[in-house]
Amino acid sequence: MQIAVCPGSFDPVTNGHLDIIGRAARLFDKVVVGVFESMDKKPLFSLEERVKYIQLAVEKDLKLDNVEVESFETLLVEFAQKHGASAIIKGLRAVSDFEHEFQMTQFNQKLDPSIETVFMIANTQYGYLSSSAVKEIAMFGGCVEGLVTSEVREGLRKVFQAKKGGH
Repeated sequence: MQIAVCPGSFDPVTNGHLDIIGRAARLFDKVVVGVFESMDKKPLFSLEERVKYIQLAVEKDLKLDNVEVESFETLLVEFAQKHGASAIIKGLRAVSDFEHEFQMTQFNQKLDPSIETVFMIANTQYGYLSSSAVKEIAMFGGCVEGLVTSEVREGLRKVFQAKKGGH
């Protein structure tokens, strides 16, 4: 059985992320989406909320039965080893993504050379899409339809309404 892990902070999960997850699920027998806390960012949604949003999308929108979602607090290589994964899936939007991911791939290869990193280029309709951009658009009341699932859209609305002191 070919198993891959697809890691990310997913704060929030976007349709671009879901596209990569869906494409990976066609290539591998099993994909484990690993949600982690980014050391560089203060999350808008809790780890549990992010896992829930991805699980809902995988079941309801993507309708995939070979994808699992869980959080992790270890090295990515250890998470991959725990699941018996032979590959790490990483989505790339631009050259700037590649530079960072290339460096991380070299670290991961040093830690476990048996685990390959597979880069998947973002679908052109999602090449510009990032969680940060979605949060900024939502914060200013802009429309994020088509960028995230309806559940994430509602979650963003609630978070930013609460921050503004609304109901």
